[in-house]
Amino acid sequence: MRAHLRRADFPNALTPHFTPDRPDAAGQAPDKRGTHGRCHFSQYAPPATLCDVNHQLAHFHVQLSATPRGARLARLLAVEQLRSWGLPFERPAQIVAELAANAVTHGRVPGRDFRLDLAVTPGLLRIEVVDTRGDRIPGFPDPAPDGEKGRGLLLVEAFADQWGVTQGPPPCKSVWAEISLTRSREAGIRCGTTRI
Repeated sequence: MRAHLRRADFPNALTPHFTPDRPDAAGQAPDKRGTHGRCHFSQYAPPATLCDVNHQLAHFHVQLSATPRGARLARLLAVEQLRSWGLPFERPAQIVAELAANAVTHGRVPGRDFRLDLAVTPGLLRIEVVDTRGDRIPGFPDPAPDGEKGRGLLLVEAFADQWGVTQGPPPCKSVWAEISLTRSREAGIRCGTTRI
């Protein structure tokens, strides 16, 4: 059970450096919702975010340990999240499994985790796996004909409509894949019982 905390419960807490009944430095007028950035004591309107621009319908992210168990958990969590959104999950599950396995195998730094991001925009599912080995850019090795390794990115290329690597803030890199939802059987996202 969560306890509701009030400001009166913490008399020694720092007070905000602005007064909620006057405009902020940018001249933004107060509103009645009491939302301004991250401070819940303010009465100003929130600034516009990138989500307002790119019409992101749903987003999921989780940080996992860079171990084989973390890679398996990434796949399971992605499947459950996609299932809860009402989206097909067979192709994305394979992509998440391969990208997470690559992050654990080739992008592992002891003591550092990897992150899985799923984002749904109109008609598109974007899968990103971020690891802390920005110096190792994935490529296509020549796998041995009877070998068990070296085919992960070939599978990602086969299942994804497009994929790539983005150098993140050092020392990170992001390997991403996109799947078109307009070609899928179910392209809607469930919100309760309503489909968007």
